[in-house]
Amino acid sequence: MPARSHGTHEFVVVANRLPVDVTIDDEGEMSWTRSPGGLVTALAPLMRDGDGAWVGWSGAPDAELTPFDADGMRLWPVPLSAMEVQRYYEGFSNSTLWPLYHDVIVEPDYHRIWWNAYLEVNRRFAEAAASAATQNATVWVHDYQLQLVPAMLRRLRPDVRIGFFNHIPFPPVEIFGQLPWRKQMVEGLLGADLVGFQRTGDAANFLRAVRRFTTYTTRGQVITIGPHWTRPERHVRAATFPISIDSAELDALARTEAVQQRAADIRRELGDPDVLLLGVDRLDYTKGIRHRIKAFGELLREEKVSAPATVLVQVASPSRERVEQYVTLRQEVEVTVGHINGEFGSLGRSAISYLHHFYPHEEMAALYRAADVMLVTSLRDGMNLVAKEYVAARHDLGGVLVLSEFAGAADELSQALLINPHDIEGLKSAIITAIEMDPREARRRMRGLRKRVMENDVAHWANSFLSVLEAMPQRTSHV
Repeated sequence: MPARSHGTHEFVVVANRLPVDVTIDDEGEMSWTRSPGGLVTALAPLMRDGDGAWVGWSGAPDAELTPFDADGMRLWPVPLSAMEVQRYYEGFSNSTLWPLYHDVIVEPDYHRIWWNAYLEVNRRFAEAAASAATQNATVWVHDYQLQLVPAMLRRLRPDVRIGFFNHIPFPPVEIFGQLPWRKQMVEGLLGADLVGFQRTGDAANFLRAVRRFTTYTTRGQVITIGPHWTRPERHVRAATFPISIDSAELDALARTEAVQQRAADIRRELGDPDVLLLGVDRLDYTKGIRHRIKAFGELLREEKVSAPATVLVQVASPSRERVEQYVTLRQEVEVTVGHINGEFGSLGRSAISYLHHFYPHEEMAALYRAADVMLVTSLRDGMNLVAKEYVAARHDLGGVLVLSEFAGAADELSQALLINPHDIEGLKSAIITAIEMDPREARRRMRGLRKRVMENDVAHWANSFLSVLEAMPQRTSHV
């Protein structure tokens, strides 16, 4: 039977969320605003130029929406019920896969009812992508919520090229092997022609999982799929494509007079400290926020730094507030911050300025410009774009980046002060080194960091991945 052609779009992006935030009022009328984020920034021009469609959930449970146009793109909403949001997204994606893929920092939960929801939702996404794509289209599937989509889509549309990019780490096989559905997950990813990862180690972990949990053979980056998939045999490549940011846009924003004035205002509002330390994270247990605050508290107690001469600003934006581990994390962080401020703060001056909010792009650029030291202490991170944002905002070559070796960004940003966040003494030492660093040494390091970040932006990442995918042989046979 020949391959089926259902849609008209030559380029289809499949992600858990649409690139817009959809709201539906009491009368059922829909409105939308563009979502911030590097993925949207990188792919929107490609979609506008290449007759693209974006398949994703609108963010509104139980909303049945037909495809619509927004921001120059064709959007294909995938409906999710409130129960599916609970089981597929909050459950399997964020309480099973997220902790498992982040080295079991907290214990994953394995529930068959969550797995069944994940299966069903992935099937729905695959069907939507199959309906949107024209004959021989390119389909790019994104992230851990949709790891079964490539194989499901290939069965529906063997004519299309399929890429998959994993934005989070892929764990060692000894950890991945805990997953009861490990073989199904690997088989799902192998439906793609190209499977992309942030770090070389992640790609190597995936290749080991293929060898351990399937009968397929690997040679270098290439997996050979046997004839029960396609005839003739098919090849899948697993490779590394470190994601980045729209560095030119952030650089330009940070140079504006308004942002530079706001940076000066921030320092004045904090009491004009000698040293401003900054942490910017989603409130997530993978980010090492507790380790960072613990290290700062110990430096205060040991009188190696003092407040208010040295201030830590910690932005912890809300994240997954219906998931139990995140509720607990927020309570622990806020109690610890309260204890430190109670011990070392003074009237009108806190040792730690803790901000549990989302902030606009302009405010974040000003915070980056204001900070003397950026603390990125992730326990495990696919990339950590905050580290790159800080570098892109520092055209003045000021500031020092302290960066966890467990963040993917450490592979590229080797001129940062690399630390093991589990080593509290080492983290404290790195903070003091950053504070006391000779300005000429700091500028030399920042110059090297900026060269990397400015040259390898998010558009470079997207083009690199798609160039490799497009160069792979086109398939017209079906499964």
